This record gives sequence, structure tokens and C-alpha cells, in this order.
Amino acid sequence: MATDTATVTEQQRAIVSYILDLPNICSLLGLACTTFAIYFCVTGVYDAAMIGMIWAVAFDWADGLIARRMKGRTGSDRNFGGQLDLVIDIVSYGVTPAVLVLSYARFEPLFVLPAFILLSAAAIRLSYFSTFGLSDGSKYTGLALDNNNLVLVFIFLFDGLFPYEIFLTILSCSALGLAVLNISQIKTPKHSGEPRNVYLLAFYTLGITTIYGWRLL
Repeated sequence: MATDTATVTEQQRAIVSYILDLPNICSLLGLACTTFAIYFCVTGVYDAAMIGMIWAVAFDWADGLIARRMKGRTGSDRNFGGQLDLVIDIVSYGVTPAVLVLSYARFEPLFVLPAFILLSAAAIRLSYFSTFGLSDGSKYTGLALDNNNLVLVFIFLFDGLFPYEIFLTILSCSALGLAVLNISQIKTPKHSGEPRNVYLLAFYTLGITTIYGWRLL
């Protein structure tokens, strides 16, 4: 009876107690970056938005790395962190690209449909992953959503090199192509746990931040 009570107590801690878990702090920092990215998309400061988008990915990877190395985390810590990560992912990699396309299209009603497709693909992709997890224990089914931000911040480097209408077409088609890959049956490896890929992401994040930071000046 005491064991059952302890289990229930462990599973039903105060909500705010999970904020003190370091991986969850990283997740929330990523959400803060996403919030800034959405704000700057809406206000049309796209260079700042790109910085927010790439740092959202960096913190998303960081929370998993920290969680795997921490000792003493309970089952509810892991479950709560996993659910928090999924909820933040749909904002970072679904809502933000949708807002980016809508904003760049000057909120023309025609682009509501592409925005809906982007958000729907993210929701479907995360629901599928939540249900089935990794394929063969090591690969994702469909393109992982963090790739959406990684690709879009690169594509946006070419903003200004093409006429507005052409770049809008490039941006929209690229985002929709990513959405198709998100819900496809392709198998992609899990990159976030490999040290080499962590260094590559760190280099890419700092490079993107430097370029867009310079463009803001």
C-alpha cells in the first residue's frame, strides 16, 4: 500500500516542480526563441526571426542531450519532458513556418491554405511519432520536424536576391515540400544524439546567427 501511495505521489507532483528539471528549462528556452521568431515574423523583421528559429532547434537538441546524461530523473520526469517537447515542437516547427509563410505573403488569404497544410503536417507527424516512436529503434518515419527550421533559415539567406514574387514562390514551395516529406514514409536517421552532428549544429547555429546578425546591423 505504501508503494502504491509513493507511486501516485511521484506521478502527481506539483506542475511547477517540473520547471526545475534542467532539460525542461532548455525546452522552455527553445520555446522563448520560437516566441521571438513568431513575433519578428509578424513584424516583418525576418533576419531576427531566422535567429530565433535556429536557436529553437539548438535548445531542442540540447534538452535531449542533457536528459540522456542526467541521473536520478524519475519516470514522470521523462514522461513530462517528452510531452513538453512534443507540444513545443508543433509550435517551433509547425506554427512558426506557417506564420513565416503567411507573413511573407503579407497575410494574403490565398496563403491560409498553405499555412494550414504546414501546421497539419506537423500535427500529423508528431501524432504518428507519439504513437509508434522510432522505426527499428533508430530511424524516424518521415522527415523529422526540426529539419523544417534548418532548411528554411538557409533558404531565407537568398531573400533579396530574387524579385519578391519569385522568392515568395520559392519559400512557399520549399515549405510545402518539407511538409510532404514530414508525413512521407521515408526513413531518416536520428541525428540529435551523435556528437559529430551536435558539433555540426553548433557550427551551423553560430554561422546562421552571425550572418543574420550582421544583416540586422
